Amino acid sequence: MITVILKKQLMGAGGTFCLETSVDLEEGGITAIAGPSGSGKTTLLRMIAGLSMPDEGRLQVNGDTWFWREPGEEPRLNRTPQQRRVGFVFQGYALFPHMTVLQNLLYASKDRKMADRLMEMTGLLQLRDVLPDNLSGGQKQRVALARSLMQQPKLLLLDEPLSALDEAMKSMLQDELLAIQRELGVTILIVTHDSSEMYKLCDRVVLLESGRVVADKSPRELFVERKTTQKFAFKGEILELRSIDAIHIAVIAIGNNLVEVVIDTAEKESLAPGDKVVIGTKAFNPTVRKFESNEFDFSKL
Repeated sequence: MITVILKKQLMGAGGTFCLETSVDLEEGGITAIAGPSGSGKTTLLRMIAGLSMPDEGRLQVNGDTWFWREPGEEPRLNRTPQQRRVGFVFQGYALFPHMTVLQNLLYASKDRKMADRLMEMTGLLQLRDVLPDNLSGGQKQRVALARSLMQQPKLLLLDEPLSALDEAMKSMLQDELLAIQRELGVTILIVTHDSSEMYKLCDRVVLLESGRVVADKSPRELFVERKTTQKFAFKGEILELRSIDAIHIAVIAIGNNLVEVVIDTAEKESLAPGDKVVIGTKAFNPTVRKFESNEFDFSKL
């Protein structure tokens, strides 16, 4: 069991806020840390890794205390990152440009047998003598992942590791990550904004907003089994409303896509260009309704 009870004051775009978590994580699973930008996701990973000091709280892994600090006191215990045996994959890979693939791995640990095993698992054996500048983005990500596993960490922390990759490469590396996790049994915490990635990889999603845990559920509970009769729901913005004879049409932007939806007279009278809306379906007919201020905006993930 991994117990994360930590607090830290942070500065955000809207001023100071408190990052506060109190969660228990099972060993051997994959947990997503999700939420809007600036909600404290990366800081949470850095506190777990020992790279950032919490203001107070406790961090325990399998009964072993890594951090303990009472309010207003100096830390009673604060293990160094090296003592915590945590693997961390940063967004920017952080590879040594003057070292080959193999040398990057051996810098983390001199275990050549483990290096060969990980290169084989990640498809890097043929690239062992190549420098990072000659690798693709997906290959660099594989090297960063393999290097983070060289010391056989208790925890693997991934900070949006696949965000810069195209969809095909992202899907392939997701499959590889699942295979590695199942073979090595390492516990993984992954920061991601991608709901499909959470659903594919994770057993659990801890959702942060302004430093607070607002949901702690399985991906199915969070994204599929919501209290709604809709089979799908997408958030968008109305760009235009127009009428052709008795038919009313709303032009709605959903991400980078534009859709036209036929709406009824009551919907047209309640809507205006610029409104944030949710497009769903009920009894196979599309519906458009205003986005309520008390709803969590999944488009911010």
